Amino acid sequence: MSITINLDKAKDITKERLRKEREPLLKAQDILFMQAQESNADTKEIVAEKIRLRDITKQVDSCKTTDELKAISCS
Repeated sequence: MSITINLDKAKDITKERLRKEREPLLKAQDILFMQAQESNADTKEIVAEKIRLRDITKQVDSCKTTDELKAISCS
């Protein structure tokens, strides 16, 4: 008897994992963004990182295997 993996369910689980993983990272970027604004520093890199973190779950949709899902990380 073989085990069958539901890839759609695995994708949902991966998206939830990534959301939990990115939450503290986004909070840290928010703090850096506010500090940069207060000192009139460039925020381009901070904004790019926030966008990358927000968009990380979109990578899951194109995955074809569980190994590809496991490889996606916020760090």
